[in-house]
Amino acid sequence: MSQAILSTERVRLVPLSDEHLEHQLELDADPEVMRHLGGARSREQVEAALRGNLADAERVEGLGYWAGFVEGDFAGYWILRPPGTADEEPAEGQGELGCKVLRRYWRQGLGSEGSRELLRHGFEDLGLTRISAMAAAANSASRATLTALGLSYVREFQSPAEYFPPGSDLRTAEYAFTQERWHEFQGV
Repeated sequence: MSQAILSTERVRLVPLSDEHLEHQLELDADPEVMRHLGGARSREQVEAALRGNLADAERVEGLGYWAGFVEGDFAGYWILRPPGTADEEPAEGQGELGCKVLRRYWRQGLGSEGSRELLRHGFEDLGLTRISAMAAAANSASRATLTALGLSYVREFQSPAEYFPPGSDLRTAEYAFTQERWHEFQGV
C-alpha cells in the first residue's frame, strides 16, 4: 500500500513530492508559520528538508507527508510519519501527527480538519495503535488544537538544541491518542 490520497469536505491531501517544493518554500519562508519551528528557512534548508521528508516517508508503508489543497490552492502540509529520527527503527503500530498551514488559512479549522482525517486514516486504514503529536510548549494555539482533536497531554521535554536557533525555547509538549481512545472518541 503506497501513501493514499485523502480528502475531507474542504481539504484534499496528496502525497508530498518534489513537485511541491515551491509550495513548501512559501510555507517555510513565513516567519510566523515557522515561529515555533526554528524560524524561517532558506531555499537550501527547504530543499534539504523536502529530501529528508521524502526519505522519511519511505520508512513505513502508508505513513508520510501530504500537501494539502483547498479548492485547488495549496494551503499547507500535513504529516503522519514514523515517530523518532531517521536512524531509529520505527516503532511498530505508531505514527506522529503534525501540520503547517499558510497564514492566510489560519483560524478556518483546516489544520484540524486535515489532522482529523490523518487520525482516521492512521487508526482505521493503517491499523495504528498509537498516534502522538508534538507542539512547542509556548505554542498555545497548536496545543489547543491537539486537545480539541482529542489527543491527551503526555509530557513536556526539552528538544535537542541543534534543531533551533540559539535562544529558542526548547520546551516541547507531547500529546497522544490510542486506537482504543480514538474509537471511544468517535462513539464506536
